[in-house]
Amino acid sequence: MATAHSRTAARLMVSPAVILLFLWMIVPLGMTIYFSFLRYNLLTPGTSFAGFDNYYYFLTQAAFWDALRNTITLVVGVLLITVFGGIGLALLLDQPMWGQGIVRVMVIAPFFVMPTVSALVWKNMFMNPVNGMFAHIAKGLGLQPYDFLSQAPLASIILIVAWSWLPFSTLILLTALQSLDREQQEAAEMDGASPLARFWYLTIPHLTRSITVVILIQTIFLLSVFAEILVTTNGGPGTASTNLPYLVYAQSLLSFDVGGGSAGGIIAVILANIVAFFLMRMIGKNLEA
Repeated sequence: MATAHSRTAARLMVSPAVILLFLWMIVPLGMTIYFSFLRYNLLTPGTSFAGFDNYYYFLTQAAFWDALRNTITLVVGVLLITVFGGIGLALLLDQPMWGQGIVRVMVIAPFFVMPTVSALVWKNMFMNPVNGMFAHIAKGLGLQPYDFLSQAPLASIILIVAWSWLPFSTLILLTALQSLDREQQEAAEMDGASPLARFWYLTIPHLTRSITVVILIQTIFLLSVFAEILVTTNGGPGTASTNLPYLVYAQSLLSFDVGGGSAGGIIAVILANIVAFFLMRMIGKNLEA
């Protein structure tokens, strides 16, 4: 009897959180699915059942494939910078130095800057072709300033996003690096192993699980990058820097096509869940190894 009462009490205590989760996630998702089957444009009065027409239109437009390619390029580009850069910074910060704590705080600080703020800083203070820092450096070297956001928009966004996420990967990898067995390293050094050999055969295998975690977490968040694109390039020129979240935004709020935008949102959610599923399988196998 006591067990039954305790279970009932536990369910009552958990129920507010479950209800909140239901209202916060399930209801909006259900409404999005509902709207995705309607011809619903805010500029046209009334709605009608569209079936899978919105999905067909979204998948067959040229902008979708550009956005999908840009999304993959963005994720892969940022991961390459943050993983390799994170390993390098972690190795550097693991070395004893004066003011080590202050240096670590400064390296981690960009992760706490809001995406909109970091995008504005990079756009106006660094990449501005007239008054930006890169333009002044180019002029000082006698070179023509380069308009990053117009001539290399996707690469510029990759750089901005990587700058924001590099501290995260550095922190995770530095934590893992500090748990590396120093006695094992010293034994390898006494046996004549070079620094490169110790790094390749000892450090990298030890960091494998942490690298997998970094890739998993960052990929999930990088699939939904939006603020940096909105603030810097607005998806342009053309669709050169448009990813799936921005395409959904453009379809829904710029073209006022609620039905098409909802269909695009569902497609983006499905693709993100497919990626997350395979990443979870990958990390599960890695942790079992």
